[in-house]
Amino acid sequence: MPEFNAGAMENAGAVTIRDQYVFRSKVTDAAYETRAETILHELAHMWFGDLVTMEWWNDLWLNESFATYTSIACQAYAPGSKWPHSWTTFANSMKTWAYRQDQLPSTHPIMADIRDLDDVLVNFDGITYAKGASVLKQLVAYVGMDAFFQGVQEYFKAHAFGNTRLSDLLGALEKTSGRDLKTWSKKWLETAGINILRPEITLAADGTVASFHVRQEAPALPSGATGEPVLRPHRIAIGCYDLQDGKLVRTDRIELDVDGELTAVPFPAGTRRPDVVLLNDDDLSYAKVRLDEESLKVVTAHLGDFTESLPRALCWASAWDMTRDGELPTRDYLALVLSGIGKESDIGVVQSLHRQVKLALSMYAAPAWRETGMARWADAALEQLRAAAPGSDHQLAWARAFTAAARSGAHLDLVQGLLDGRETVQGLVIDTDLRWSLLGRLAATGRADEQAIAAELERDRTSAGEQHAASARAARPTAEAKAAAWAAVVEADTLPNAVQEAVIGGFQQYDQEELLAPYTAKYFAAVKGVWDTRSHEMASQIAIGLFPTLHISPETLETTDAWLASAEPSAALRRLVVESRAGVERALKARAADAAAG
Repeated sequence: MPEFNAGAMENAGAVTIRDQYVFRSKVTDAAYETRAETILHELAHMWFGDLVTMEWWNDLWLNESFATYTSIACQAYAPGSKWPHSWTTFANSMKTWAYRQDQLPSTHPIMADIRDLDDVLVNFDGITYAKGASVLKQLVAYVGMDAFFQGVQEYFKAHAFGNTRLSDLLGALEKTSGRDLKTWSKKWLETAGINILRPEITLAADGTVASFHVRQEAPALPSGATGEPVLRPHRIAIGCYDLQDGKLVRTDRIELDVDGELTAVPFPAGTRRPDVVLLNDDDLSYAKVRLDEESLKVVTAHLGDFTESLPRALCWASAWDMTRDGELPTRDYLALVLSGIGKESDIGVVQSLHRQVKLALSMYAAPAWRETGMARWADAALEQLRAAAPGSDHQLAWARAFTAAARSGAHLDLVQGLLDGRETVQGLVIDTDLRWSLLGRLAATGRADEQAIAAELERDRTSAGEQHAASARAARPTAEAKAAAWAAVVEADTLPNAVQEAVIGGFQQYDQEELLAPYTAKYFAAVKGVWDTRSHEMASQIAIGLFPTLHISPETLETTDAWLASAEPSAALRRLVVESRAGVERALKARAADAAAG
């Protein structure tokens, strides 16, 4: 479905997907995995969503969480699957989305309070999809996989072609598992927020383990969120890893229920402590996990040396979460990534790290150090590009990462050379979409003008080419280019949705803050009128995409607060603006932490 507003849709008997999923240039295996997961997700809706439908939208999560969980489970467990490590991808992408969403002022219980259809539209979010799927994975660990799917089958038989509530599903699962799920449901599905799990290990005089506990914390909910923090029951695995011949190998696994503030771990006293203790190994529960001091030292030096991809992904995710929370300075996060990413075999994890490093350097780095960090990252990306196996997924991913990071004259000369054919990297094919990436970076840095963009569009007269060209034009570092982009999106109402999205993406460039400064006032003057007169999809693109996210300052917070107090926006628009404001507030805290580390 060209220019479809969603990724896909589960029409009964006719699943539709976006045209972006019909790849026209080389992509990495991670893109094929994502496409497969999307198709499986929509097929799962033939059961949850079509065969049995929720009675009201407060149980929307039943549809989306079940479809997400089962699509990943299918990839992980189906005999002969190309993606048996799909839970690694889930931990490093979907789950980080959930953690981010759950720490916003708009966080809400998985079973959300839905008052009207505006509430529905903004609740297709990280809570409904990713947290809900994470909690379903926790439920499977809690009741057992066989009992879970047996209960689900009984549920479908009993309610085929009907409407249901959560209690109908839980009742079926209670019968097949023998577990009382009422307390579990109340704490997991009817409350908001995320718990933190920390290991507390006491050593005896001889260095062996004297005691081992898991401490659970329930941080205060973000300012503006409703509800109270809650300690929850968790079914987790604890992985014990030791360095053997330079590799971190799991030598023991303990599975147990964690409940309340402090839970004793059945770890034999007198046993040597492992080199790394990893809570929530196998990613069974939904919680932020921290490493003890000794484990953190080993992981910092050997993160890339885990023999399996999932524990690496869990440690990468924990480090990213600590960076967002200001517990790990951005410069230290960059050092950690540079020390371990070269050993990371999972291409999906590598690409997630690329996105996270770019965001960390742009948003969370102290301004005085940011250019140093950017240059270090660009140099490392180029080194990895040249070292990658010719024609490999890693080579393509590093080519894109280097292109996005290129800033110096020498780096941009190489980007230009790759585009016009004067430079080559063995095995790297400069195909249509990669050409647009190269040209887009040159446009954003002032090295490609309208003539160059028009010439590239002539080579690629397709809807995708139109979108790339629109993005490149909006990315140019001139006042005229920004004014034209703004006028096309905000002042006119004629762009197709995919082109509008492309223009917004080009307009916001991390190294063009001064050019974008005048548009803060323009945004707040226009956004309510846009919301009131455009469709939800088009207005949401503008409300989120043109918020002054890159102006990380107390003044942006003050301007936003003044608008919220005076504009009387609808609940849905208020939510989107408040979420964007929270991103600026988080970035200020992270920058302060990075500056202190410097």
